[in-house]
Amino acid sequence: MARRTGLAATLGQIERNAAMRRADQVKAQAAAQREAERARKAFERASAADEKERRRLYLESRSADVDAMNEAVEGQVAALESLLAATLEVDHYLDLDALKVRPDIRPYDPGPLAVPEPPPDPLRFQIPPLTGGKKLVPGAKDKHAAAEQDAARGYHAAVAAHSAREEQRIARWRSEYEAHEVRKAALVADAEKRNKEIDAFRAEFMASDPDAVVSYFDLVLQRSAYPEGFPQKYRLAFVPESKQLVVEYQLPTANVVPAVKAYKFVKTKDDVTTTARPATSIKALYASAIVQVALRTLHEIFESDRSGKIDTVVLNCVVDTVDPAVGKPIRPVLLTVRTTRSVFSELDLSQVEPVACLRHLGAGVSKSPSELAPVRPVLEFDMVDKRFIQETDVLSGLDQRPNLMELSPSEFENLITNLFAKMGLETRLTQASRDGGVDCVAFDPRPIFGGKVVIQAKRYKGTVGVSAVRDLYGTVHNEGASKGILVTTSGYGSASFEFANGKPLELLAGSNLLFLLSEYAGIEARIEPPVDWVDPAGAEMA
Repeated sequence: MARRTGLAATLGQIERNAAMRRADQVKAQAAAQREAERARKAFERASAADEKERRRLYLESRSADVDAMNEAVEGQVAALESLLAATLEVDHYLDLDALKVRPDIRPYDPGPLAVPEPPPDPLRFQIPPLTGGKKLVPGAKDKHAAAEQDAARGYHAAVAAHSAREEQRIARWRSEYEAHEVRKAALVADAEKRNKEIDAFRAEFMASDPDAVVSYFDLVLQRSAYPEGFPQKYRLAFVPESKQLVVEYQLPTANVVPAVKAYKFVKTKDDVTTTARPATSIKALYASAIVQVALRTLHEIFESDRSGKIDTVVLNCVVDTVDPAVGKPIRPVLLTVRTTRSVFSELDLSQVEPVACLRHLGAGVSKSPSELAPVRPVLEFDMVDKRFIQETDVLSGLDQRPNLMELSPSEFENLITNLFAKMGLETRLTQASRDGGVDCVAFDPRPIFGGKVVIQAKRYKGTVGVSAVRDLYGTVHNEGASKGILVTTSGYGSASFEFANGKPLELLAGSNLLFLLSEYAGIEARIEPPVDWVDPAGAEMA
């Protein structure tokens, strides 16, 4: 009985222990589940925080991109507003010596080839002498003598191989040095050739060679740094008899003004919206850019001309685009101006208001540049006959072309009369003047723009004086004419252009006359005063 009681007690203890273990396991499992849930929630919180941080960084990057886009737009507008101011900080003089080449020729460096190889050491080939009992060994002396002979042969072979290698080293050194000298001579020759060309160019420029003058100012305008979107294309012509540079400068279209005023990032939609620039703002910015380009170009030309090759500049600013109405190419002139060095030098461009300044210079400016409303150019670029200006020597040998300076006064009168008749005017000759030119009264039949025109022609070799321009202006008033035209076989000085500025006067030089004769009368003429030609009184000799 006692034995059964003890057994039962033992079994009960075992069951209690098992229950306790099961309870501990349940507790452990519950704790593990709670820890897993805590870890899961911590992970979810961390993931959410990471996503939030990633979102924050993404939105910051998008916002920064939009800020950069706004800064770019503001920079474009600022560049357009400061076109004139930007050029005033630059010295536009072109130092031709700076174009010369100074070849960077370094001394020849032979490197390892300059280090001779040490000659063979004879001690390495020396056979130790026989000593002591070795001398008594039979045949030892013969073997020793043979070894010495082998060593001597080895030494001589090593010396020969060393000499051969040294000859090769010296030959390579000499070859590389000669190649270096050839390259050096070629660099020096190329530099000398280029520098001679620059010296020749300078001499031609100082001699007022038309090609050289045009090339010089082409280089000047090439160096002018404009914002992106400006074509920087132009045509240049030089009229040596009047020291007049004619420039046709290509403007950008109104698209150079940013159409967007501002960008905005909408975070809630993750989207970028734009605010359009008002049409009035685009028109104003474009008009401002045009007048600044004109003043800038005139400034760069006159400032770079330290040798005084140019007295007068005619500038036509054109746009090469497509007419939106008909879809065909057009090149309207949006701004035209003629000014002289003396007048332009009186300006303080850092203080002027560009539109008022151009009005002071008598410029013609489009009333609506963005709509490509054209103005009549002061001087058509194509009227500057390139053949006459730049190929005088060639034309002088073409005797089949009539020389205007050899025509009689009556022939010259008829020539001018026929020319303007071909151009659409109703001409009437007057009595020839004492200087051999012709005074002609013509009528422009066009309504509104037409009227009476007084034409005077002077066959001069030297520059036409400003007094002739004043006389023509007086004749225009006395005749009640709407316009006066002065035609000469030579050219005009800056004083003439200054006086004619803003007045109903047209001054046509010899190059213009040749162009008009070719274009309207089909006459390929030339202008070559005889050696003994004497200009009439009143001409200012060139």
